[in-house]
Amino acid sequence: MNLGRRIVIAIGGNAILADGQRGTSAEQLANLEVACASIAPLIRAGVNVVITHGNGPQVGNILVQNEAARAEVPPQPLDVCGAQSQGSLGYLIQQTLAGVLGRRKAGRDILAIVTQTVVSPDDPAFRSPTKPVGPFYKEAEAQALSRDRGWKMADVGKRRFRRVVASPEPLEIVEKGMVRRLMRQGTVVVAAGGGGIPVVRKDGGLAGVEAVVDKDLASATLARDVGADTLIILTDIEKVAVHFGTPEQRFLDRMTVSEARRFLREGHFPPGTMGPKIEAAIRFLSPRKEPALENFAEAGPGPARTQLKVIITSLKGAGDAALGRTGTVITPD
Repeated sequence: MNLGRRIVIAIGGNAILADGQRGTSAEQLANLEVACASIAPLIRAGVNVVITHGNGPQVGNILVQNEAARAEVPPQPLDVCGAQSQGSLGYLIQQTLAGVLGRRKAGRDILAIVTQTVVSPDDPAFRSPTKPVGPFYKEAEAQALSRDRGWKMADVGKRRFRRVVASPEPLEIVEKGMVRRLMRQGTVVVAAGGGGIPVVRKDGGLAGVEAVVDKDLASATLARDVGADTLIILTDIEKVAVHFGTPEQRFLDRMTVSEARRFLREGHFPPGTMGPKIEAAIRFLSPRKEPALENFAEAGPGPARTQLKVIITSLKGAGDAALGRTGTVITPD
């Protein structure tokens, strides 16, 4: 079976650091071993692979450290914290995947790069921030932080408050050209970690902003930019379901973009769980306004739109999903 020439595989941050775990490197390495074992057969078969990953729990821990040590060490802004999590998680993925491939005698160069994602300063999300980040605070602390630092604070229940920041739309992955060139050389690239560091264009350069870009939407943007034919999103379920958690629950083997849009409108895919993954699939599979990727020499000929697909499956299912053995497959209309 033709596995495709270029596959982008998105690993969720909650998959790397599971609920109830403390966040030690050993715990994250053990979780990554599962994902890397499922990705390794694709790499061994000669497929060009880009790995993206979430960073929600990890950057949250960095923000907690920021606040706990602020009297001794100056706290870093959110974009710098995102860069720190990209570096540490990229290193853990490099180390784990290299070990898995080495044991299978399928060595490949693996490179993690710090990646920036361009967003618009006029994105409506900046006017209505909704993404919780960092520690929990009592009401008096939240009011003081709102007054002193200008933070937007939200009541998250049980008389606790958290800072909320914008989650703007990803427009472009700044380092996409480098990713294409590395893929052309056969390098396995780890990129767009945590959705990439959100930046805006300013004074002829780039400036980081206090925001969080959705990892799945950024993965879809990168997949399109590098001419991938398949986007695989690894999560905590084997297949997508409609009527989830009800007696009518039904797992889906396949759906088209039109069906995905309809299910999304009907509320089957909530914003905080499956919704962003379905939106990412729609973005990747929909016709694009930009020039075709055939114009990019680094990428080579891009896939026909009819060849594109998105697969949503479990952390251990990447290899089987690419072979059509598991997961929910989403295709263009």
